[in-house]
Amino acid sequence: MAGAVETGRDEDCIEYYLFFKEFMNVVVNPEVEDALQSKCCDVQALIAPHVHQYIWHHDAFNVVTKSSTEDTKDGQFPPHLYGRTHFGDNIEDEWFIVFLLLELTKQIESLVIRVVDIDGEFLLIEAADFLPRWAVPERCDRRVYLYRGEVHLIPFEESETEPQTPSVPEAVSLVLSSPTSTRTDAGIQQAIQSRVKGYPAKIEDLLHQTHAYVPVGVAALLNAKPNLVAPAVMAFCNREPLDAKVCRAMRFFPPENRVMRNVLFTKCLYAMILHHSYNPDKRSGWNLPAQSNPDYKSHSLGMKLACGFEILVAKQGKGMRSTPDEEEVDLSGNPRWLHYLQSLKKYGYFQDLLEGSRDYNVLLEKAKRYFTSHYASDVELSYSTEILHLLQSTEYSMEDFKKEESNLAPPSDELWLELNPEELDKMLEERYGSKRISLGDNASSNITGHLSKFLSHVSELEGAEHPTPPPRKAKRNAEKSKAMEVSEESQDTGNKINFDPESFSCAVQNILDFVVPEDNWDLESDASSMSSYEHELDMDLDQLKRGKRKMKTSESELKQYMDQMDRELASTTIGQSFEKSEKEDKMKGETDDSFDDAENFKPVNIDMNAMKNILASYKAQMGGAGPSTNLLGPMGVRLEEEQLINQAEFGETQ
Repeated sequence: MAGAVETGRDEDCIEYYLFFKEFMNVVVNPEVEDALQSKCCDVQALIAPHVHQYIWHHDAFNVVTKSSTEDTKDGQFPPHLYGRTHFGDNIEDEWFIVFLLLELTKQIESLVIRVVDIDGEFLLIEAADFLPRWAVPERCDRRVYLYRGEVHLIPFEESETEPQTPSVPEAVSLVLSSPTSTRTDAGIQQAIQSRVKGYPAKIEDLLHQTHAYVPVGVAALLNAKPNLVAPAVMAFCNREPLDAKVCRAMRFFPPENRVMRNVLFTKCLYAMILHHSYNPDKRSGWNLPAQSNPDYKSHSLGMKLACGFEILVAKQGKGMRSTPDEEEVDLSGNPRWLHYLQSLKKYGYFQDLLEGSRDYNVLLEKAKRYFTSHYASDVELSYSTEILHLLQSTEYSMEDFKKEESNLAPPSDELWLELNPEELDKMLEERYGSKRISLGDNASSNITGHLSKFLSHVSELEGAEHPTPPPRKAKRNAEKSKAMEVSEESQDTGNKINFDPESFSCAVQNILDFVVPEDNWDLESDASSMSSYEHELDMDLDQLKRGKRKMKTSESELKQYMDQMDRELASTTIGQSFEKSEKEDKMKGETDDSFDDAENFKPVNIDMNAMKNILASYKAQMGGAGPSTNLLGPMGVRLEEEQLINQAEFGETQ
């Protein structure tokens, strides 16, 4: 996918290419450019109802015409529309753009869209659990497109030895000519649709309204254009050391005349500015109440917003300061505006209102502001110029703002800022699905059973997977078995490497199980039950070193070490710290009377000790991240807190 990324693309940038069927095989001429410009206006008009209340974090959705057919890294493009948006820290902007693009393909049947970001074909990342086996990053470049509200994936011929990446024009033509063969399955479609589900109604859920004590100039700006809050917050949070001087002077927004206002943020912007600490210079004139005062938050937010607006204006420098007599931009002779206005009428933006009526003029002014802010490149104003222009052209009264203070809407609830572990788990389950395994009443035996099953599972080169993979993995496992058969056949053809995976797995499992032998005991000494290992070790060494006289000295030294270890352990209580299997010991006493001298021996219960240590670890970490959750999490086992509180005393695990 990396090949799709243009050199120098920012990490927080999304790019979208809009191709139309009627422009796929045309020669660029003035008529084609005019038709493409008309399409651009149609696109802008179609998205206008969805975006007029949206607060963009950084850049807004925007498209421009690209009529040149110059060669690019992705091939030679036909005339098309191109857009580029920086979404900053708010990933919702990126998925809102995906929603807009899907809506465009539903309303314009001849439209095919390609959308990428720094990760390339990021739509496939969202649907990674449903991709075909061949869809690895190296093969998916320039293969993902949006058409008629659905996701399309150019198929890959697995018979090809050398993967051939199609050019963008070839891929678009294939989607237009054979949409059935390129349409992805229901799993991929559902994954993308669930990510954009809820728009545009979801926009309200992403907003947060609060009170802020701001200078009257800031109140006038936010009243005229509420989405200016985004650049103000970004300017404040990303301020440079030199901006401290600007915030100390407060030339354009002095703190002397302040009013309480409702300010609308996105949740992302509100969290950024709320948790950004800042102590104003005493010379700036900001007199904030004590932090214990209930009004401290509104005073602090107003101060931060004012500093953000001050930085925006000061960035332009002396050369941008316009005069009060600056005339408003005239759009009457702008061809792009005229196309845009016609498209708005075509798609019912004015709701059949009488031209010249009050409601019609309100909608017309909104359309003009949106056009000049986002689409009119020849009349586009910087934020600094726009802010000064609004200050000079907007009439506001301090008395009117003071009167409105008593009728302010209550601030939004801030509970969304507090996230407890249960809510986080719920969000993760909704986002990635649940792997929770019911342990039942006998949690101890079930957990040890999952551990044993996981240890007996054979891992692949890419790592160990859950012993019970989803159905889509069946094909992979079948191919793996087939590959193992081929490997066995290749061994008969003279391959020098002879690797038996079953023997290797069995050897590793024997090491991990470590079961104390129950037969061939030689209990000649009552000093310690650990002495039984001496004779077993001597027997193993004799078998392994038979005929090698040179090893007698080392064997003798090792035996001395073992004897010394047994004597030391016999005088301690370390053996009592392990859980023993009493049932097995009683059964042996009942079935064989010749083992009377072995009655004091109780084999260590490996599973019981493992369960005991897991519960102790879980209790110590209080359900948070730690050894037990890290061990059981990849296997899909989650310990229930209430269930384990009782078992943590280990009484029920006996």
